[in-house]
Amino acid sequence: MLTRLRNALSAALIALSCLLVPFGALAAWVTYGLADTGRYVTAMAPLAADPAVQGAVADTVGAGIMHEVAPRLDDALGARDEGGSVRPFVYDAVRSFTRTEAFRAAWETANRTVHDAVLSALRDGREGAVTVDLAPVTAQVKHQLAADNVPLAQNIPVEHTEVPVLPAHELDRLRKGYHVLEVAGFWLPVSAAVLAATGIAVAACRRRAITATALGTALGGAFLLLALAIGRRLTLADLPETAHHPAAGAVYDALTHTLRTVSWLLIALGLTTALACRLTTLLTRHLRASATPTADPAREPTRARV
Repeated sequence: MLTRLRNALSAALIALSCLLVPFGALAAWVTYGLADTGRYVTAMAPLAADPAVQGAVADTVGAGIMHEVAPRLDDALGARDEGGSVRPFVYDAVRSFTRTEAFRAAWETANRTVHDAVLSALRDGREGAVTVDLAPVTAQVKHQLAADNVPLAQNIPVEHTEVPVLPAHELDRLRKGYHVLEVAGFWLPVSAAVLAATGIAVAACRRRAITATALGTALGGAFLLLALAIGRRLTLADLPETAHHPAAGAVYDALTHTLRTVSWLLIALGLTTALACRLTTLLTRHLRASATPTADPAREPTRARV
């Protein structure tokens, strides 16, 4: 009776521990990965060389510059055809700029600025939308146009244009979720480890308990990989048709790279531990069987001949 109770308690604790594994990994990734500016910038840095991201940045920045330039050119020159003639030069200049080292530096600075702005808004409780300034990029493009002797390049105004990054109506919801994940990022992994250790300790057969914990951990890693794949599909499906889906997919993959790596490590660690426990069990049985002395067969009684 006591053995059954111990096994039942061990199974419940191990099952709960394995259930917390993917959620703990997700919360820890948000808290110590996405919420860390240095790690975020490092994860986003390779995207500066991604063609899809470069194209999306060129289209967005070019449209923003033309939105500011065209009305002023109309006022200054009294004609719209000049603004139209400048448009291809602006877009070509922006595309060329995305392939330079200056863009990579600007990309890193912009990501750091955006991350700091969003993180500060989540932590200090400020109201209103989170925005970033487009002026530094506009200044770089204007300088390149002027260096290429593009007509009217000097007339491009460099003003502080605030580009919205996070709408105000989403900020409050994200702030609540961030605070929850900030607490869960520490306590969920710790709780999973304590529950697993307790479940193994109270089990009647600890080797079986370790095997079950390892398999459950691998299953949790597989579940996390599946969740990431579904999340990617849903994220891209929710974007408007005008959005750059390849660029959005590249950003999603870059941000979740660490979490995917953790998922594969959980699968590998779980399966390796389970296999090691199984091999140890077989080896122990073999050694015990080899150490057991073989009994001599009973001799048949011999009959005396008279």
